[in-house]
Amino acid sequence: MVPAETAAANELLAVRAAELYYEENKTQDEIGAILRVTRWKVGRLLAQARERGIIRIEIVHPRARRLSLERDLTAHFGLKEAVVVPAPLDDTELQARVSEAAADYLVRLRPVPRLLGVSWGRTLHQVAEALPAGWSTAVNVVQINGGVSLSKRPGTAAATAVIIAQKAGGHATLLPSPAILERLETKKAIEADRTVGGVLRMARGASAYLYSAGVADASSVHVDSGYLTPAEISALVERGAVGDVIGRYITADGTIADPELDARTLGLGLEELRAATGSILVIGGAAKHAVARAIVTHGLCSVLVTDEHTARALLQQTSSDQQPGHDSDHDLDSHHDLATTAS
Repeated sequence: MVPAETAAANELLAVRAAELYYEENKTQDEIGAILRVTRWKVGRLLAQARERGIIRIEIVHPRARRLSLERDLTAHFGLKEAVVVPAPLDDTELQARVSEAAADYLVRLRPVPRLLGVSWGRTLHQVAEALPAGWSTAVNVVQINGGVSLSKRPGTAAATAVIIAQKAGGHATLLPSPAILERLETKKAIEADRTVGGVLRMARGASAYLYSAGVADASSVHVDSGYLTPAEISALVERGAVGDVIGRYITADGTIADPELDARTLGLGLEELRAATGSILVIGGAAKHAVARAIVTHGLCSVLVTDEHTARALLQQTSSDQQPGHDSDHDLDSHHDLATTAS
């Protein structure tokens, strides 16, 4: 056993070595000369400082990623890939960072999706704006669900698809239809139209799908766009709805909350997302934890782009489901040897 005085002295030496290395930018040779120890000993002192939490390495760039959380998400949910970014305190900034991360993911996505199916909404419009001009070449975009606004406020569905395509030197094919129709007969008639039917067939052949999810409350884009009223959203919640994905309201079990409403919803369905080889969900914020959990748990995405709080919420719920009484917070925190926080 190492005497207490020796251990304390060694710890102070590790502190001093860390100060010289990280704060004064000294080399290990210089530190060895100052502390009168070998270069090998300096290396051991710095390793000791990291192991004992004396120092903490922080990656402060706003586009830094939480790699250990990404690994945990892919392992727990069988995802092809996960992208997790730091979560700032401000929700507006959080949405911006998640959108930027999704844009970065598209830029580096290989193979390049020559036909990209996209949904619409506030998050996807931010992704479109975050993409750099020339993010890829010859990528065509097709809209995968209706988005013609029924309110006086202009919608973003068409603009989102056009921006993504134009920045990649491609063309956008729009779905000229509302997201939700008042009558089933009207929806069937629109689907039977040659133009609309052709767009839907094209959408089913897309190489990858890019979409977000909405909350089931009065702030929904479906309320803003005139498709649903706050009262109708409340009725959906009573049926168990936790949010919508590509315009379809789902429960925590990943099933349709209201089959009658879903039958009047125009666009691709849940099974087409489940069957897709590249389905990219972009989602962030505490309000969307429930719908994010429903989507990833029930195979409605293969790639997840999100923030660290949402990632931890998903993993903690999974841990508590699998191991009742287990301290999942401690378990997750123990995965992080290096704490990487955002500025």
